[in-house]
Formats: sequence, structure tokens, C-alpha cells
Amino acid sequence: MAHIVILGAGIGGMPAAYELRGLLGSAHRITVVNAVDYFQFVPSNPWLAVGWRERETITFPIRPYLEKKGIEFVAQQVQRIDANGNALELADGSRLAYDYLVITTGPKLSFDEVPGAGPDGHTQSICKVDHAEAAWAQYQQFLLDPGPAVIGAMPGASCFGPAYEFSFIFNTDLKRRKLRNKVPITYVTSEPYVGHLGLGGVGDSKSMLESEFRNHGISWITNAKVTKVEAGKMFVTEMDDSGQPKKEHVLPFKFSMMLPAFKGVDAVAAVEGLCNPRGFVLIDEYQRSKKYRNIFSAGVCVAIPPVELTPVATGAPKTGYMIETMVTAIVHNIANEIAGKPATAKGTWNAICLADMGDTGAAFVAMPQIPPRNVNWFKKGKWVHLAKIGYEKYFMYKMKNGTSEPVYEKYVLKSLGIERLER
Repeated sequence: MAHIVILGAGIGGMPAAYELRGLLGSAHRITVVNAVDYFQFVPSNPWLAVGWRERETITFPIRPYLEKKGIEFVAQQVQRIDANGNALELADGSRLAYDYLVITTGPKLSFDEVPGAGPDGHTQSICKVDHAEAAWAQYQQFLLDPGPAVIGAMPGASCFGPAYEFSFIFNTDLKRRKLRNKVPITYVTSEPYVGHLGLGGVGDSKSMLESEFRNHGISWITNAKVTKVEAGKMFVTEMDDSGQPKKEHVLPFKFSMMLPAFKGVDAVAAVEGLCNPRGFVLIDEYQRSKKYRNIFSAGVCVAIPPVELTPVATGAPKTGYMIETMVTAIVHNIANEIAGKPATAKGTWNAICLADMGDTGAAFVAMPQIPPRNVNWFKKGKWVHLAKIGYEKYFMYKMKNGTSEPVYEKYVLKSLGIERLER
């Protein structure tokens, strides 16, 4: 009997556990380890931050749902990975041995790279449900005395979709409250242009998102290097195309949500030979560590190169469909390894995303993620807003019912009129 340990219980870790159980049956032991005892549907956090969702609707306790499928659960932080000894050292001092380790931790949020940034500083975040709740509390105070708002992404960020989503959701909510006229909004981003998305643009994303910003009265600063944040002030150096300072900005704000750069979580980043200098796991084409052959990884915590060099550092995003295919590849490769067969399954470099924009939405498909592409389109419509709501409900339902079916292929691709994609 093999023991497979999954480190992280997010949108990669939970499906990995269910897919492993579905493929391997009850013959092997599966344990999920997570720092907290609840699952959080991170794509819904922008809605929570403006009061459109409650915490209870986008979270649930992990243990009872995993245990129904015969999957063990440990709600503890991992202090150290003993990769040579095939064990995790947990916060309570115990060790958990494994035959195979699947790392799906997500990122460490690197707010400390910009002085004064983050929930412990002067900007809000929607990266975690706790952060989104704190942003909602701050937003309610802001509504009593509205003023300028700054939304966007810090230098080194790689996940730009939620920043755009929050800009438009924030805008829509203020309109509904008849307060939009009192709130100048500035979108500040390390992207070289609006709609770059860390992907070098997708289809007509540049002109479409610029048009949406103009239509909604949102100004923007691109090639923006935020250098520090003080109470009510953001200091931004706007760079030119050669990466030299072009203009200095001091932006006043009464509310700000800025996405940070990511790193690998400490316990993962500390393993010798496992990660790149930013702490992201180095993997081969089969999602397997290049040094430790029984360690696999999927999701935001894996190392992938940026699509292109930009004047201010930007990373490439890992979208939901990409993560799903990484997980499925890992599941099949571990099953092959157990059966004494070589790993053959591969994830995809196709990027697919549904982004809410308040009362409409935008969808994009980039196949592959890194240009040149076979498919490259970006479309907008009310249907995307509705599809995003449906995806939230479908994903939460499936995670509570222990699905071993890929969610994106069953729901999101059909929303886009696609039955499946070749990987």
C-alpha cells in the first residue's frame, strides 16, 4: 500500500485527493495536509470584499467531506519537508511519512517586498478569504466617507485577472450605492499595458479593457513600480519601455486593493534543489520534481517562465484550467508509478479564464499560454458574469460531493461552447 500525501487543500489539492481516490480505489492511503481546517473558493473573494458574498457561502470545513471518501486530513502547518527522508515535519512536532508527495500549497504572498503594503500595512488584499473579509470591513468604513481609490498589482505580480475583476466589481457596487461620482479610481499595474495579463495580451484584451476603463471612468498607470505605501498615499515610479524611470506619482487614496508578488511557501522553498530562487517548484513535463522523483507539484506553486521580459517584472499566471490538467496528470502519473509503469501524462499550457466585471464579464482562451498561439481570443458579455456565478456553485457542489471529474472540462468549457481541448 502506498501513502500519498497532498500538501495544500485549495483548488488543486482538493481535486487531487478526490481524483486519486477515484482512480486508485481504497487500496492506497491518501492524506491531505493543510494549514487551516477549511476550504476557501478563492475566485469568489472579490465578491466577498464588497459584500456580495458571505464567508459561509464560499468556505466549508474540509474534514467531514474528505473522510466520507476515506481520505485522511491533518489541519496543521508544515514546518519542514524532509525530502530525503520522505516525511513532513508538522507544527506539533510529529512526522508524517509519505511514499509520494503532491505539493499544491499555492503561493506565499510577498507583501513585504513593498514597504507599507498588505493587510498589515495600508492596502487591502483579496488573495485569502480572511483578507477579503478584512477588505469588506474596511470598505464599509470607506463608504461612510468615500474618496480616491487605487486598485491593481504590485511589481512582480503574476495574477492580474482578480485585479481587473475587483476594479469593475468595485465600480459596479459604487454605482449601485449612488456613490461612484465621489470615488476617482486609478488602476496601477506592473503590466506594460492594460490587458497584458501576464500573458503578452490575449486576443483584443488591450483595446477591450482600455475601452471598458474609459467607459467607466477608470484611469490607469502601466509599467508602474510601486515603491512604498503610506497611510493614504501610494508612491509609484512609472517606467518607460526601456525600464528607466519616466515619471513619479504620489497617489492619494482612501481605499486601495493591490495584489502582491508571489513566492513559494517557506517549507517548500527551503528544500534544497526543489525550487527556483523565488521558491517555486521546478518540475519536468510530468509535473514531477527534477530532483526528487516521488515529489509532484501543481498550481501557483510551480515554476513557469514569464511570457516575455517587461520593463517592470511580471510573472505568468496559472489559471484554473491549467491547474486542473496539472492535477489530473499527477494523478495518472502516480497511478502509473505505483503500477510499475513510466509517467506519461502531461498537463496543458492552455490558459482559460472567466473574469467577472460586476454586471458583465470577460472570457479569454490562450492556446498555448506562451505565444505564438493556435487559439487567441478574448470576449465580453453578460453570459460570462452568469457563467462565473455558475462555476462557483458547481465547483463548491463538486468539492462537497467528492467529485473525481475535472470541473473545468465539465462546466467552464461548455460555458464557452467547447466540449474539450486537446492537451
